[in-house]
This record gives sequence, C-alpha cells and structure tokens, in this order.
Amino acid sequence: MAINYICRYCNTLLGKLDATDLTDSQLGFDRLTPDEREDIITSDIGGNRQVRVICESCQKMIEGNPERSISPYLFH
Repeated sequence: MAINYICRYCNTLLGKLDATDLTDSQLGFDRLTPDEREDIITSDIGGNRQVRVICESCQKMIEGNPERSISPYLFH
C-alpha cells in the first residue's frame, strides 16, 4: 500500500510513502473528522491511498486571490 500526497488543485505529486505498517494514528488521520477524511483521503482499487492537500504554489495563489479557492483547479 502506498500513500500518495497530491495537490487538490494542480494534481502535483507532493510525496509518496511506501509503507504498509503505518497506522492512521501515526499519519495523523485519526485527528480528522469523518467529513474531513471523506474529503481528503480516497483509496484506489489497489488499496493505495490518495491524500489531497494543497501545494505551496497553490496556497500562495489562494492567499493572493481568495476567490479562486472555489475553483476546482488552479494553474501555476
């Protein structure tokens, strides 16, 4: 099982963990509400997890143009 951290706006792969023995608690996922978990974490058919986060470039773009945060995709 791999855990892929991907920007929710530009789909850039930010990091990947190839660890099968990490728990949700070790990853901090246990601190998320059920709604946050549903929004942030998905699994593919192979059991790999996709964690949707925001990259630094998209974060700067949102800070400078907050209205763009409602768009599903930002381009930088």
